[in-house]
Amino acid sequence: MSSALPPLTPPPEPVDMPLLAFGSADDEPCLRADAARNRARLLEAAACLVREQGAANLTMEAVAAAASVGKGTVFRRFGDRTGLLTALLDHSEKKFQAAFMSGPPPLGPGAGPVERLGAFGVALLRRTGDELELQLAAEPHPERRFSAAPRRVLHGHVVLLLRQAVPAADCELLAQTLMGYLSPVLVHHLTRQCGMPLERLEAGWLDLVARVTRTDFCC
Repeated sequence: MSSALPPLTPPPEPVDMPLLAFGSADDEPCLRADAARNRARLLEAAACLVREQGAANLTMEAVAAAASVGKGTVFRRFGDRTGLLTALLDHSEKKFQAAFMSGPPPLGPGAGPVERLGAFGVALLRRTGDELELQLAAEPHPERRFSAAPRRVLHGHVVLLLRQAVPAADCELLAQTLMGYLSPVLVHHLTRQCGMPLERLEAGWLDLVARVTRTDFCC
């Protein structure tokens, strides 16, 4: 990408609810209802452009055109391209966390832990495939890769499901192993450099979950 994303902020204390990925100063709950809707519409337009054209080709002008607003509206809302990319990551992270914490099953509550774990990995792989360049640009420095707030939320959710599915296992360590499979860096290597279809990674995830939980996973 042509513009580097700003560094991640220090992770907060233990989390019980969804976090935004990078702590935008213009969080949606603080906006008026109409302003929040307009902001969400701009971000959805930006997300669609990233899926279609890649993050490197995302411009303020393209977002404005896709959302049928003036370019000045996009600049007033996000400041510049880096601000837009950061807000887009916030928006994506918040939506994903809400989906697995309170959305419909099997990703959300209401299904068994093994089924939820399978759905979690598949959903995260698909999300990563849709916004791979964006996630790679946001990868934390190695010293903070495992302590960044979004990573901690995802890891904590996997730990919770593992404790329900295989309580005798070392769930903290096992969760780190499983999260490694879902790393954007690995997804990039396997899909872009090795030419594997994302569907193969999804099938591999379900097989991995079945093996570590010692269950027969039905697709």
